Amino acid sequence: MKILVLDNQQIRELLAMKDCIELMADALSALARGEVFQPLRTIIRPPEARGLLGLMPAYRTGEHGAFGMKAICVFPENPAKGKDAHQGAVMLFSRETGELLALMNASEITATRTAAVSAVATRLLAREDAHQLAIIGAGVQARTHLAALDAVRSIKQARVACRNIDHAQELVREMQSGFSFPIEAVKTNEEAVRGADLIVTATSSQEPVINKDWISPGAHVNAIGTHSPGSREIDGATMAAARIFTDRRESAINESGDYLLAAKEGLINADSILGEIGDLLIGTKRGRTSDSDITLFKSLGLAIEDVACAEYLYQKALSKNLGSWVNL
Repeated sequence: MKILVLDNQQIRELLAMKDCIELMADALSALARGEVFQPLRTIIRPPEARGLLGLMPAYRTGEHGAFGMKAICVFPENPAKGKDAHQGAVMLFSRETGELLALMNASEITATRTAAVSAVATRLLAREDAHQLAIIGAGVQARTHLAALDAVRSIKQARVACRNIDHAQELVREMQSGFSFPIEAVKTNEEAVRGADLIVTATSSQEPVINKDWISPGAHVNAIGTHSPGSREIDGATMAAARIFTDRRESAINESGDYLLAAKEGLINADSILGEIGDLLIGTKRGRTSDSDITLFKSLGLAIEDVACAEYLYQKALSKNLGSWVNL
């Protein structure tokens, strides 16, 4: 038996951001229609370990149906070592025989699909005239979100802040030539957020990195960095003020510290989550109601997003004769 192996460079070549945005919209629509079987992810957090291991399986019916699973380690200290915090692999299996078809670099798929999902949410929830972008964090996701949000809104300026301004300045040097709008490294999160109508939080922070008082009426927030019950990027006041949407309600109420800690403070409850992005895509829920609404997308990341990418990449790699075949 032979399996296809795709490395990060090959995935980057095959999975363009604009294509991934449409792929994610299709996958989240399928989830909302009940065409996806996906249990809550299994997380292993040994108390003495520097990171965690997540197991994320899913199955999709229909023309693009497949079994798949991502096995991912998240090590928050990795960026300081010049490595992605997300390390692992996505496995694609035949839905006809269960045979392993492909093994793919999870870091590259995660980086692209996470930003693509934020772009889907931004397209649905942000004001049409939103053009000032603030990004908190200067890692992999900050870079992919620049490309993703530029694909769905006419960005005129981006400001980037993180704990170490040297990292923000490095991002500017690396990324500026690829964009027509100016990208500026700023010293504080407040300086980045004030006046912005698009905000991305992409950190591994345990405590809020933004404050409700900084956020302009009508802004849209993509909160994508935290993924555990005890950590949060968004302050409770912002959660209480925002129209909240998520990729999956079950994930948010079980895994999101942004939701759970604000709920513990009595500021929000389960009804505060107004819907999933898939609900907006198929028209069963309403998103923004006015230009002054603060909207917030809480992203946890879903297995179906990874499986949809893997199935797409497998078919495209076959058509382009890319990747390596390995005997298993």
